[in-house]
Amino acid sequence: MKNLKHYIWIGFFFVLITGTISHFIYDWTGKNALAGFFFPVNESVREHMKLLFFPMLAFSLLTLPKTKEFYPCIFSALAAGTLIGTFLIPIVFYTYTGILGNHFLVLDLLTFVFCAAAAFYTVYKLSLSCKAKPYDSLLKILLLLVCIGFFLLTYALK
Repeated sequence: MKNLKHYIWIGFFFVLITGTISHFIYDWTGKNALAGFFFPVNESVREHMKLLFFPMLAFSLLTLPKTKEFYPCIFSALAAGTLIGTFLIPIVFYTYTGILGNHFLVLDLLTFVFCAAAAFYTVYKLSLSCKAKPYDSLLKILLLLVCIGFFLLTYALK
């Protein structure tokens, strides 16, 4: 079993790479409606939250079977990290654009990197401390609601 830091670094780079590629998949598929549920359909901040949410969810589902035996609090940590990273995106974006009065591509990219780093830092800390473990059920519900929210809002607000 590899140590937790190893999985955190793999996850961080997995999310950065797949999130970056995800930015283009909707267009690459000819604007396929099914792809739009998982990948951004426009340039809104809400749609760009998918760039972190779905890759991190995929990483979590792939990693969970290999890690839960050695890190019993990993599910709650991954769920909390996913939610924190996802919702940090609009917080950081609107904060910096509010201060600067405009958005800049380099800062948008750094926002994504920062939020992914914050998400995986959260995963690491909560995996070791187990502080989120009592909230497993709530975290499952929140992940499901966010996922459903993305699905519903993708085409309702397009």
